Amino acid sequence: MNGDSLIEIEGLTKRFGSFTAVDHVTFDVRRGEVLGFLGPNGAGKSTTMRMLAGFMPPTAGTARICGHDVRTDSVAARRMLGFLPEGAPTYPDMMVEAFLRFCARMRGYAGYGVPDRVERAVDLTRLEEVLLQPIETLSKGFKRRVGLAQALLHDPPVLVLDEPTDGLDPNQKHEVRTLINQMAPSKAIVISTHLLEEVEAICSRAIIIAYGRIIADETPDRLRARHPSGRLDEVFRALTMPAEEERKAA
Repeated sequence: MNGDSLIEIEGLTKRFGSFTAVDHVTFDVRRGEVLGFLGPNGAGKSTTMRMLAGFMPPTAGTARICGHDVRTDSVAARRMLGFLPEGAPTYPDMMVEAFLRFCARMRGYAGYGVPDRVERAVDLTRLEEVLLQPIETLSKGFKRRVGLAQALLHDPPVLVLDEPTDGLDPNQKHEVRTLINQMAPSKAIVISTHLLEEVEAICSRAIIIAYGRIIADETPDRLRARHPSGRLDEVFRALTMPAEEERKAA
């Protein structure tokens, strides 16, 4: 692993009984990189993200955030991490502002630090118009933005975002992607997504995973060069279909 890496994953494995969801995954992410973590449904993307975030213990292997092991030094690791999980669970009966204030206090902020952090996160994610609405009344897109806001509250050096633009309209997607591009130079960012357009728009590197195994790790340009069409969707299909057939044969 490189000494500049803010995320280090080595041999990460997750088994559920006889089923291996993630199979000896190894990669690192440096500051300034936006990594697109791609794969078909059931490939192991979300499971890998949950293990990296410390929400799910691995069967084997290690994951470190800014040098802190997510299992043995979990509190320090989570201080360095902003995590947007799949579905972004929140407290549906809380108003947006109250929820974000609660999250800020859980992050250790107090006094003037709480409204300052909330104001910054709200401004970044354009939530001003829904601050006093209960979360359960929001559209899917606004709920996603509330989840992103809580991940950004403490300005962490590492962001792990699972489907960050899920449910957003085209304008909102553009805003979130612009925000990620603006933050990228100072952070290591992993975006788990099934949207190839997301990789084209904001990722400097892409990993493709199929049935728990990494089958490609390159820049988007190098991936496109793997297929005569130069199209990322064709490369994705060509790489993942053989993996699917291999799995079925096994």
